[in-house]
Amino acid sequence: MEGELEDDARQLAAIRCDAERLIQDLTEQQLTRCASPGTWSIADCLNHLVVTGNHSLSNIRTAIVDARARGLVGRGPFRHGVIGNWLVRSMDANSKIKFRSPAVYRPSPVVSAAETIRAFFRLQDELRRVLEEADGIDLARVKVANPVTRWLRLSLGQELAFIAAHERRHLLQAARAIG
Repeated sequence: MEGELEDDARQLAAIRCDAERLIQDLTEQQLTRCASPGTWSIADCLNHLVVTGNHSLSNIRTAIVDARARGLVGRGPFRHGVIGNWLVRSMDANSKIKFRSPAVYRPSPVVSAAETIRAFFRLQDELRRVLEEADGIDLARVKVANPVTRWLRLSLGQELAFIAAHERRHLLQAARAIG
């Protein structure tokens, strides 16, 4: 697997371990409790990641199929655009910038904590598979559509890095929900 994708795979493996440690031995009540009014519970944070991740996976897979059909292949290191790189850094757990979640990405209130956890780990498996599918693709030239903002198109490499940054951000938020 290409170096940038190997790094993404390492990040996703660390995220998986962090999530497993976070939810280990927690009850349904602990998973669904909000630390304060107007905040998300651990289950809400994971559900949000599932909702956003599934949207992203669909667009990533479309971009990969299109890239292969158009012969957009390459080996790194890849150079990504400045704005996209800034967005990735801005989304990470240590960023001070706050974002409002679009309605389409808000947690679903009808999904149980147990189903949310299963869905989160299924998503992690799918993300690992998509990294393998992306191997050999030019991660800088291939652009991924954003389902919320049509004018924003990150490179495939940036989109994959964005997902990892976003997951770290919300796992930190989930850890704060324990109280």
